[in-house]
Amino acid sequence: MKTPLFIVIATALTMGSAIVQAADTSAGKTKYADSCAQCHGPTGKGMASFPSLAGRDADYITSRLETYRAGEKVGSNSALMIPNAADLSDDDIANLAAYISENFQ
Repeated sequence: MKTPLFIVIATALTMGSAIVQAADTSAGKTKYADSCAQCHGPTGKGMASFPSLAGRDADYITSRLETYRAGEKVGSNSALMIPNAADLSDDDIANLAAYISENFQ
């Protein structure tokens, strides 16, 4: 008997979601204060040549941090961001993205 494809996909998605944990915004807040606020400001509105993070969604923040972590240049501040993102774990990025997107509107 063949199992319908939608059942296989639904089962895989259900199993995968049990493994994925929600981002820890408290850890994101701490990491932001320690690593990001000096340039992006305490409320994420940016300072001098450092861009505002306010209004950015979690997917955008995640994508940018992963790009910087991979050592890829994105814009004029890449030389500053690449070393700052180099040691971020997947959890760090998820936590930062959740904190920024939920708190800086």
